[in-house]
Amino acid sequence: MSHRSTLNAILSCKCPRCHRGNMFTHSAFNLRKFDSMYEYCPVCKFRFEVELGFYWGAMYISYAFSVVNVVIVGVSLFYLAGDPPLWVYGSVITAVTILLTTFLFRYARVVMLYLFGSVRYDATYNQP
Repeated sequence: MSHRSTLNAILSCKCPRCHRGNMFTHSAFNLRKFDSMYEYCPVCKFRFEVELGFYWGAMYISYAFSVVNVVIVGVSLFYLAGDPPLWVYGSVITAVTILLTTFLFRYARVVMLYLFGSVRYDATYNQP
């Protein structure tokens, strides 16, 4: 099996140790269970919650993602829509943020685990 890059594994929400096991049990489009995570990686049995309350720090990452979202949408509206009224900025930014909430939540957790989970890719766990 070919080596999966770390960026590809992050974008696919895969385990940081084996890059094969899914971190989440359901699709991001399942609004009732988008936040359900496996306790252990289905492939290499890595425990996703490294310590109790580990993902509280993901709120800061989610906040950073939201700020980037606001800046990108705001600048895009300014240049593409010719600086519309303030209510348009508020409405569009709110709508885009609501639509992206499940993805922002999930990727904040994935980035938190990859950056602060003290685990690195190990090719020995990447066997079929």
